[in-house]
Amino acid sequence: MTDLLTPIQAALDLPRTPLTSTGAGALPSIFAVSDLACASIGAAGQAVAQLILQQTGRLPSVSVDRRLASFWFSSSIRPTGWQVPPLWDPVAGDYASADDWIRLHTNAPHHRAAAERVLGHVADRAEMASKVAAWNAAELEQAIVDAGGCAAQMRSWQTWQQHPQGLAVNAEHLVQRQTFEPTTNRPWRGSAARPLAGIKVLDLTRVLAGPVASRFLAGLGADVLRIDSPTWNEPGVVPEMTLGKRCARLDLKTAADRQVFEGLLKDTDILFHGYRADALEQLGYTASALQQLAPGLIDVSLNAYGWSGPWRNRRGFDSLVQMSCGIADAGMAWKHADKPVPLPLQALDHATGYLMAASAIQALRERLASGRGGSARLSLARTAKCLMEAGPVPEQPALRAEALEDQGLVVEQTAWGPAHRLLAPLTISGTPLQWDLPAGELGSHRPRW
Repeated sequence: MTDLLTPIQAALDLPRTPLTSTGAGALPSIFAVSDLACASIGAAGQAVAQLILQQTGRLPSVSVDRRLASFWFSSSIRPTGWQVPPLWDPVAGDYASADDWIRLHTNAPHHRAAAERVLGHVADRAEMASKVAAWNAAELEQAIVDAGGCAAQMRSWQTWQQHPQGLAVNAEHLVQRQTFEPTTNRPWRGSAARPLAGIKVLDLTRVLAGPVASRFLAGLGADVLRIDSPTWNEPGVVPEMTLGKRCARLDLKTAADRQVFEGLLKDTDILFHGYRADALEQLGYTASALQQLAPGLIDVSLNAYGWSGPWRNRRGFDSLVQMSCGIADAGMAWKHADKPVPLPLQALDHATGYLMAASAIQALRERLASGRGGSARLSLARTAKCLMEAGPVPEQPALRAEALEDQGLVVEQTAWGPAHRLLAPLTISGTPLQWDLPAGELGSHRPRW
């Protein structure tokens, strides 16, 4: 097994204890994706164990099921009699340009509109392919980014190592942690069984990484309130990612909704956000302003391309980062393929999500000990570096196929119909991962604790 756990434990300041994992096989990839799933979920479990040890004097055992961890990195929901909408917009994907490959990310309507402002309106993939073919990849990437869209040229790892943004990411820590002055004395209201009971989590994140983090915390008893803008929707991932959460809408550009938001913040223990690096600052919510509004706040944020360098504010998603940093190029060479070969799933998102969750729990442990709030910053590109530096792995046997007994017995009555969830991939003795609320629509609750 590739050792991805040690650098993750170091980044999170966790004890370097080995992790018990069960199951064999791996997802098909040149990189150790199943190892990354085990290490990131396992580290989150170890953070929970350290919290319980600090508060009760008892250290629970932690183990990860390698197969289930790999499956959860794709999806956990198994609908009964209905289907989750498709994840991808019809024209999202990889295209051959005049000189290279480029990926267009068009899932959000405004991102598709930005691409079409540059390339012209298209009806389907074939029409998009003919338009992309006329462009140089680097010029098209820049034109779409300048138009407010999302695109990534395929680069090799070597090219990325010399790119200004690659150099910036290389200089960053996997988790950039900071503590603030002692400001709060909120007691622990949890228990070994529900260690995050009474903890209020305000989640401003979207799509995958941040929602993975808040879903994990909800499974430990946290009260999670997700806030989206009035127009945002992501139908392909909402049934997967809103498990255990209440979901409301606010427009932080209006005075009335800002007042509501600031009222929520005053009682928030953990804030997750994943806007571009300066987006909250532009709204007036700097790190110091957040601490003034919510003394002792634990502020955990992520972005796509890192927190320094020329791309720190660039819009990005897991699939784009895989193109930029050399993952898709390395996969193409490994497969002897004639097109980009990314990871088999959005592993950067999921791994970063569990690292965010672990960071939040570690910061909570610090706050319970000293009263100090804290922050953690992570990025998909820095998680990619961690995976790639572990190196290519020899081909391993496939994971045993999913079976009915991999699903929990409880029927989850979601907003779309009944469903089952896969069994939790993580076992913490005495602390079951269980969610009190079924998945629901965005905006289906009021913005209040």
